[in-house]
Amino acid sequence: MTQTLINAIVYTEFDDTIGPNPIFVEPSTLPENIQMLVAIKTITLLSGDQGIIPDSLIILPFPSIKLKGLVKYIEREDRTRRGNIAQSAITFLFKESDDAIFYKSMEHLNKLFAESVRRIIEFENHGMPKEKIFNELRLLRESIIVMLKELRTKALIKPDLRAFPEKKNGKAVDFRFKLVVCGDPYVGKTSTILRFTDNAFNRVYLPTMGVQISDKSFLINNYVSELIIWDIAGHNKFETMRKHFYHGADGIILIYDITNKSSFESIKNWYKDIMKYLQNIKSKAGILIGNKSDLKSERKVTKQMGLELARKFNFELIEASALTGKNIEYAFYKLNKHLIKLKSTPRMIN
Repeated sequence: MTQTLINAIVYTEFDDTIGPNPIFVEPSTLPENIQMLVAIKTITLLSGDQGIIPDSLIILPFPSIKLKGLVKYIEREDRTRRGNIAQSAITFLFKESDDAIFYKSMEHLNKLFAESVRRIIEFENHGMPKEKIFNELRLLRESIIVMLKELRTKALIKPDLRAFPEKKNGKAVDFRFKLVVCGDPYVGKTSTILRFTDNAFNRVYLPTMGVQISDKSFLINNYVSELIIWDIAGHNKFETMRKHFYHGADGIILIYDITNKSSFESIKNWYKDIMKYLQNIKSKAGILIGNKSDLKSERKVTKQMGLELARKFNFELIEASALTGKNIEYAFYKLNKHLIKLKSTPRMIN
């Protein structure tokens, strides 16, 4: 069973002339379109934030092929390259239904990758043949398989079947929805999402890219539903990148801080910004969350103000607390239930 956890390896270099270039793929039978999808997505997302390299492993979803990628970026000095920097990425593809296994093993995986990356950089710096790097990737795959087997034997990996139902009637999920979560900095967007996902994992995929992507699958009305949650950074420096993250959204969550009137007043601008890039909308589903409801003595935004604004968007207002967890799961539940209801009608957001 453990042997099948890793579907494929793709090692991508960023070439100054041709761009993302998958120079090693195993198995070699992996279709070329999938090779290029992995290469382009990993390197393009990296280059989108001025080439800043995430230090830790990240996990990227590839919904079109129903796989996810465990990705490690590599950066090293190379005076023959533009900017004197060479960049590459190791991607291990695995099934969406196995994500809990990888998430829960991230600490161990980071250690394995760190050692392999050190050797790969050493090979590159000494001009060693590429086959040395490819062999290192094969050894890394075997080390990961052995480690996962040991962890499973020790019962350290126990997927939460409630949070991650693997099968229902022979398929992984009945519904899959993309949600975008927006609001000013420091209103508690990330805390709200982590509270919803039970703080099971620190699902920070692209901390330097202006977006964090989380997901959670659970049972609702006897359906297995998966929410792909895009936490959009509120800082101005990411403004030009947001339109790419809005694309394909099914639902919207707007969050403000009830103790910060400015964050509430910004909600109209966030709504306008999202709608600017999601045109041809016939109907929409969204939730307005007033976070930090536990700080009643510091309230600056009344519930009535929130209700009036939510009514303008045809959203539902839910006051919640990421700190205590009050109404957090309820908010996602309500939105998901509404999305399932809309699924029988023409697609909500194109």
